[in-house]
Amino acid sequence: PLVYCWRGGKRSGSLAWFLDQMGFRTHVLAGGYKAFRAAVIADLERLPGRFAFEVVCGKTGSAKTRLLGALRDAGAQVLDLEDLASHRGSVLGILPGRPQPSQKAFETQVWNTLRRFDTSRPVYVESESKKIGNLRVPEALLQRMRGNGRCLRVEMPDAGRLALLLEDYAFLGADPELFCRLLEGLVTLRGRETAEGWQ
Repeated sequence: PLVYCWRGGKRSGSLAWFLDQMGFRTHVLAGGYKAFRAAVIADLERLPGRFAFEVVCGKTGSAKTRLLGALRDAGAQVLDLEDLASHRGSVLGILPGRPQPSQKAFETQVWNTLRRFDTSRPVYVESESKKIGNLRVPEALLQRMRGNGRCLRVEMPDAGRLALLLEDYAFLGADPELFCRLLEGLVTLRGRETAEGWQ
């Protein structure tokens, strides 16, 4: 087991000693969670600059996420931010049964994914706004994607987009109350009257 406390001091050392006495081969996280978190933050500042990003762009419903999955299955390096954030990124983008992680957990997952990639190969990622649901995309990553990434534009006819959207968001039809609550998020963009009409 890996043992850690806030600063990697006596508490984790005592527990590690106790587990050692029971026959476990333990490891103590040097500097504790505080040092680990500082390392993640520092790495998220520098790691994105080491990669060439192929940014998949296109309208909602044009199968960008499915394309990322196909690329991953073909052996490409894929950073699926929406999967890590447990959210599709739109107002209606919740994933049923998958609550969003905390900001720190999301950042740790992004860091853990990036640190395993080969810097000599491109990384495929979907174009995102600053936030995915309630989570913020690390600033250095966002800047690298926008400033240095190569946009791969996906285009699909509206009929195809509609079919995919109805498939991906079918759960909303089974839960009208949830659907109406989510539509509330569009009041500021489209006005109260329009949002209420949709509700």
